[in-house]
Amino acid sequence: MNKTWMSVMIAALFEVGWVIGLKHASGLLEWGLTLIAIMVSFTLMISAARSLDVGTVYAVFVGLGTAGTILAEIILFNATLQIGKMVLIGVLLLGVIGLKMWSKEKTAKVGQS
Repeated sequence: MNKTWMSVMIAALFEVGWVIGLKHASGLLEWGLTLIAIMVSFTLMISAARSLDVGTVYAVFVGLGTAGTILAEIILFNATLQIGKMVLIGVLLLGVIGLKMWSKEKTAKVGQS
């Protein structure tokens, strides 16, 4: 896995953090950490979109973030585990993996940085 895809995955992890923070933050420290997670996740996602197709980056970012948020809610906050929901997360992750496998990094054109 290359550095660009790693940044998308790390961005998705931070997305899980800020989504949970938006729901559960109650104090200044928690809101501050949520804001930092938002900035880190979007910075990494935008950076990755410079080298990969933006649609693919966004789909992978949101897909991994969605799956991660659902799993975190189950693990950390005892949300109800539903078999149908887990099957759909599996389908979502298969789509994310497929998008990653079919995507190619953009090559810089002469005169562009």
